[in-house]
Amino acid sequence: MSSIVIDRVSADGTTLECDVRTSADLERFFTTESFRTEYDVSIEDVPEGVLAIPVLAQVCPVAWANGADVYVDEVDAAFARALEDVKASLLSMYDFLEGGTLYAKRTIDADPADGGESGLLFTGGVDSTCSYVRHREENPTLISIRGWTITPDSADDEDWEHLRSRVSSFADSHGLETAFVESNMLSFLAHPMLLAHYKRHVDGAWYSSVGHGLGLLGLCAPMAYARGIDDLYVAATHWEGIDLEWGSRPDIDDHVRWAGTQCHHDSYDLTRQERLDVIADYVEAEEPTLELQTCNVRMDGNCGECEKCYRTAVGLRLSGLEPTAHGYPFADEEYREIRTALEEGQWVLGQDELHMWADIRDRARETEPESLEEEVFFEWLESADLEDLVSESASPLSHRLLRAGARNAPTSVYNTVYPAWTTAKSGLRRVRSGR
Repeated sequence: MSSIVIDRVSADGTTLECDVRTSADLERFFTTESFRTEYDVSIEDVPEGVLAIPVLAQVCPVAWANGADVYVDEVDAAFARALEDVKASLLSMYDFLEGGTLYAKRTIDADPADGGESGLLFTGGVDSTCSYVRHREENPTLISIRGWTITPDSADDEDWEHLRSRVSSFADSHGLETAFVESNMLSFLAHPMLLAHYKRHVDGAWYSSVGHGLGLLGLCAPMAYARGIDDLYVAATHWEGIDLEWGSRPDIDDHVRWAGTQCHHDSYDLTRQERLDVIADYVEAEEPTLELQTCNVRMDGNCGECEKCYRTAVGLRLSGLEPTAHGYPFADEEYREIRTALEEGQWVLGQDELHMWADIRDRARETEPESLEEEVFFEWLESADLEDLVSESASPLSHRLLRAGARNAPTSVYNTVYPAWTTAKSGLRRVRSGR
């Protein structure tokens, strides 16, 4: 029987460490690393049932993909129920998931710590900044996580410091607290092997398409307990009317809960352009110099040339803001560059981007162009086949063949060629970033 066993959960000061043992058929989906997470607050007084949440949040989707059972000594009762709800949502979303059962020796109703606080996963991008604006009266703790888009590898140290500096500066200027979390959740999992097996079933990667809503929120559990956070917000990527298979949605995130904490998928009622409208109103009323950070290439500012920078700059224009005043070098001549990049498939686009450019197109229909270049671009966008633009930028054949080979490779062979997987993944990240 396929199984995942959480052998050990320990807290030493601010460090959480867990050992995991699997049945032979699941070994390929895990590396030899123990699961580790570093917080900036002591977690030694957090109940074991809450300490187990971060690792369970990472391994349970892997178990469900393989019909495996998960075993743990102790778990918070509210989170155990949450896992059942999240599992039901994911199984209804993906046919390839099989399910599985969580077995705990002890299920506890952990008494919540002194509460009354709120927290927000925050990067300074459009979505999380909109969520801050909407919940600013709560003075939420701004939470930044290292382990997914910024990896624990030393090569990403500079990016992490840029993010920490930017978030800390934002928090200081707004009278907020910060929380920084560092985890090896994706090097503890053999994420490239998960991608090799399941990429054909999903639009994005494993973590973005399946794991990141439950995974990122669950990672915060010990810190949220220690800080007395009752409400934990994660900003929506999509919005009502977009039924994409994605790892962070209301029917996932809103189910996640544990002793004293309820998670919320925030601003799903607004399109991305409407979120920019919220930010524009806030800029006009309170913070005219607010800068956003959305770049796919840099963490110390916006390059102004990747797809996400261009898309955000155009969106800012449509919300009545000048991009150059909010972190985006942009001139009317850039519209020709955007059109060329979209037509020639220079960016790797998915269904996310299709809907976001469609959202821009909808707003452009009711907006008076500010220049001839803008008018020409919006006329082109009105007639462009966005579905065709997305299909033209599909994953290269070499990556598809590499994934197929890895799916069928023995674990020993896979372990030997793992560095090649890392190189391939880095290359794909560069393509997606528009480098």
